[in-house]
Amino acid sequence: MKNILILILFSAAVLPLTAAAKGGVKPADVLRTMHLVNDYFTQRHPDPTTPTFVKKERPSNLWTRGVYFEGLCALNELDPQERNIDYVTRWAQFHSFTPRNGITTRDADDYCCCQTYLQLYLDSLETAEPPRFNMHMLLPTVRCAENLITNEAVGDWTWIDAIQMGLPVLTKLSLIRHLNGEADASRYAEMGFAMYAHTRDKLAGGLLNKNEGLWWRDKDFVPPYREPNGRNCYWSRGNGWVYAALVRAMSDAMESPAVTHFEDYKADFLLMTEALLKCQRKDGFWNVSLHDQSHFGGPELTGTALFIYGMAWGVRHGILPEKPYLKIIAKTWKAMVKKCVDKDGRLGFVQGTGKEPKDSQPVTFTTEPDFDDFGLGCFLLAASEVYRLAE
Repeated sequence: MKNILILILFSAAVLPLTAAAKGGVKPADVLRTMHLVNDYFTQRHPDPTTPTFVKKERPSNLWTRGVYFEGLCALNELDPQERNIDYVTRWAQFHSFTPRNGITTRDADDYCCCQTYLQLYLDSLETAEPPRFNMHMLLPTVRCAENLITNEAVGDWTWIDAIQMGLPVLTKLSLIRHLNGEADASRYAEMGFAMYAHTRDKLAGGLLNKNEGLWWRDKDFVPPYREPNGRNCYWSRGNGWVYAALVRAMSDAMESPAVTHFEDYKADFLLMTEALLKCQRKDGFWNVSLHDQSHFGGPELTGTALFIYGMAWGVRHGILPEKPYLKIIAKTWKAMVKKCVDKDGRLGFVQGTGKEPKDSQPVTFTTEPDFDDFGLGCFLLAASEVYRLAE
């Protein structure tokens, strides 16, 4: 009886400490917020196959919608609900599991959507149900990637956003091919790393500034280009895209030996994390210009969400220490929910499309971004890792 009493008292003491260590973030609250923001979007867009129209019509498998569906897949893994599963499968089937602009495209923006197609195929294997998406239906995606396996294509990713759009497609293909028993499954991941390394080390002298741990968006932003305060221009969301891609590549590497270069990705992830820690705002957000808070200063959701997505994943997998990152993650998550989510689920402080701090300004709570989908995808990705960490 005495031992039982001691155990009860010990449990009562430990539980509040555990909650405090996680910053008081409750998984149920995170999940509720995820459904709130996602329902707001799907109610505005009840048919996932409908083309988007921002100045001109675009098919609904463009990159902005592809990023959204990455986030929706993350939500479905946590809390699979029929309406959301149906939403993503209708979209994928409508597009015949094919990249935007067809199976011969080499534009990473075009094949960003393939990340979701491949995830749907994996999900069908994991549930042990008859595969809803057989390899024949997946072949357009496979051919899309095989088209990249050329020496010429190594230099295709001339802007850092492309790393997030393309690298996870190639690592996921290697994972799937390995599951299917193919001996040369690693060739896709190897190609992905070759393209990544070219952008990092060779393009315009290398778009990753290893001295500062951050990436120039493309060749137009390497020195002598400077921000108004005289420092290098590092665009928040551009760096967020790379950070998220590293997480997704490392996740696949943990699942399959066919996904190579884990240690290379990890080294860059840690380098970026240290740099990001130094330029976070006191309110938990990051500016659109990471090294110049006077240049369109203020909170911004998409870059911030992608950074928290990566940090939460890193802590959960033991790559980042709990201190100080648990506190940072909790603080930033609470700030995002409080400042960027209204009672109906609309997201604010989302910078629209562009490539640098000045684009799609002003970024405020009430201004609408030109596309309302990719910001939600970033938010859902961050929320999914915060939820897992809070559990």
